[in-house]
Amino acid sequence: MGLTALLAFVAGLVGANSVPHFVKGITRERYPTVFGDSPVTNLVAGWAGLVITVFCVHWAHIDRAPWVALATGAIGVLAMGLFHARWGAFGR
Repeated sequence: MGLTALLAFVAGLVGANSVPHFVKGITRERYPTVFGDSPVTNLVAGWAGLVITVFCVHWAHIDRAPWVALATGAIGVLAMGLFHARWGAFGR
């Protein structure tokens, strides 16, 4: 159950962080990443984050503890949302 919770939390964090990067990439807007701020860089970073999220969800075996996975995943999404709302990418 601990691995399920950890992987679901990471999936929530990474998935929530991937969304703004992917959206900025497909709308051709600049947005900072650790690799640069071009739209193509954001698109690739967002896509890679979504792929990592899918792998984390798959490896979490959420069917074994669905409520734990849902709760910890939601906390991960909330944590990343609060980070972006409070400080944003690189203190922007």
